[in-house]
Amino acid sequence: MMDWSAALITDPAFYAAAVPAVLLMGLSKSGFGAGFGSLAVPIMALAVPVPQAAAVMLPLLAVMDALGVLAYRKAWDRALIRRLLPAGLLGTVIGTLLFGVLPSQAVAGIVGALTLLFLAQRLLFPPRADAPPPPDWLGRLLSVASGFTSFVAHAGGPPVSAYVLPLKLPPVTFSATMAVYFAVVNASKWPAYAWLGLIDLRNMATALVLLPVAPVGVWAGVRLVRHVRPEWFYRWIYLGMFLTGAKLLWDSLR
Repeated sequence: MMDWSAALITDPAFYAAAVPAVLLMGLSKSGFGAGFGSLAVPIMALAVPVPQAAAVMLPLLAVMDALGVLAYRKAWDRALIRRLLPAGLLGTVIGTLLFGVLPSQAVAGIVGALTLLFLAQRLLFPPRADAPPPPDWLGRLLSVASGFTSFVAHAGGPPVSAYVLPLKLPPVTFSATMAVYFAVVNASKWPAYAWLGLIDLRNMATALVLLPVAPVGVWAGVRLVRHVRPEWFYRWIYLGMFLTGAKLLWDSLR
């Protein structure tokens, strides 16, 4: 009989980093503070290598994605999903091919810099109320980047948010659309992670221990999304994206 307990990561420092990371990812999966989820793997990577942190997080993402889709069923923007999802899946294919070739620090730096540049543009040159929505080609390009960074470090939120946020969707529609988009993108990672040798007993057993934490963040975030005014909702998202960008860029420069 398989001894799961012997395979667990037992270092207390790992769990001190992993529990807050899972809670942040749960908040992100609810749509509240969407940028915060990109901090999860960098925080967990304080205790274990980035590929192992990503592998431990993958089963938890599956549970969070299911809860998010269930919470926002029928509220997602189908046309927007059809526009973004094929490009996002292409990004995961690129991530599979380049995994291990590009240093994780380089990916972190690229994501962090682009996130901070987007925020600077939004704050220094805020769009007019009558400004047209961003072009479709930009959405597809950023979705490819999102799929790639999601595969490497589960940090796909900032790139796709840079396109979706200017569309000014209602908070529930935004959250529902992101929940469906990332549910499919994350599901597509399983065969590639298995092929790369990341789906092993140690990582899956550790994910099982952390599993009870996953619904807590999602539940808290769903309640906040439904009760927070839209202007504060987006302020929290911008704050999450700023912290994500700063942390990822700092990790890269170190």
